[in-house]
Amino acid sequence: MELAILGSTPTSCSLISRASSTPTSSLISRAAATCSPPPLSCCSRGTTRSRTTPLSARSPDPLILRVVCATSQASPVSLASSSSIPTEMKAWVYHEYGGVDVLQLDPQVVVPQVNDDQVLVKVVAAALNPVDFKRRLGKFKATDSPLPTVPGYDVAGVVVKVGSQVKEFKVGDEVYGDINENALQGPKQFGSLAEYTAVEEKLLALKPNNLDFVQAAGLPLAIETAYQGLEKAGFSPGKSLLVLGGAGGVGSLVVQLAKQVFGASKIAATSSTRKLEFLKSLGVDLPIDYTKVKYEYLPEKFDVVYDAVGEGDRAVKAVKEGGSVVVLTGAVSPPGFRFVVTSNGDLLKKLNPFLESGKVKPIVDPYAPYPFDQVVQAFSYLESNRATGKVVIHPIP
Repeated sequence: MELAILGSTPTSCSLISRASSTPTSSLISRAAATCSPPPLSCCSRGTTRSRTTPLSARSPDPLILRVVCATSQASPVSLASSSSIPTEMKAWVYHEYGGVDVLQLDPQVVVPQVNDDQVLVKVVAAALNPVDFKRRLGKFKATDSPLPTVPGYDVAGVVVKVGSQVKEFKVGDEVYGDINENALQGPKQFGSLAEYTAVEEKLLALKPNNLDFVQAAGLPLAIETAYQGLEKAGFSPGKSLLVLGGAGGVGSLVVQLAKQVFGASKIAATSSTRKLEFLKSLGVDLPIDYTKVKYEYLPEKFDVVYDAVGEGDRAVKAVKEGGSVVVLTGAVSPPGFRFVVTSNGDLLKKLNPFLESGKVKPIVDPYAPYPFDQVVQAFSYLESNRATGKVVIHPIP
């Protein structure tokens, strides 16, 4: 039996993998037998090499600009049935914290086991987030899962196996989600930058019908962060909002959710000069060029400031008395507060109608998607802070 999958680019390669006849001795293979998977990653420049055997593939060619239409139609590819799931897979791995050079492309990583409350997802697309490279740098190693790590939080793919207690999903369902319930507390050892990943049922939702896998993969962590931050700030209809970093992966969704879901009366947002028109297209009423205007000195103040770039000391000067400042990174000063997103499939289900109606749109960076063998280049680009929307990896073998 074959299951039809949709991808954002045509591909004819078979996704049926063959299990190695030689037992693997890699650390990650042994880890899979004893613990449940966690994720994350990062990059700028590095090598793609196997931990046990050098890969024959040469380094990826220099990145060529790839502009992707956010409404492009997906193309069908084939996927093996659950009876053909291999024992090993290709995955990006790191065995120590550090720069992007710690990333390795390993062709013999064990396919993760599925717990009773989990499903096994054949990954079609995965997205990168700042938490990925911060994790790889060891920013929260005290609460991280044990090394080695297969990075990646966001996933979009097809269910190929279900645990005994799974009620909502079946083999063949197209799903998306953030695979780590708690972003910083013991994230999975086996993340989404792999051919397969195991995920709790409660963290997933059915992929919106109108989105392809590339678009869906870029949503989970960012849209959950955007929504939960606005909710925790007490944002409600009629309030005004300033978004710092309005063109980024989280910021672009904060703008859209504030307008379409929360009923904002006025939205201002900062960006570089070249992204001001993009902000207007999202529905921003007052685009602010941060290279020319110091927003904290504007006479107008806002009910809520959502700081997605780490300018907390300035952000608190732009909020009304009694207002709130959401801070995702950097220093926090009152009335600012920081929070850590919690992955929640029910929230994705709640927001699916806004996505399917087109009121809220996924924003994929024009350089994306990056193919699986260019994860290092993709991380380098993400860390340059130049991305517009989300950096997505696709196709995945």
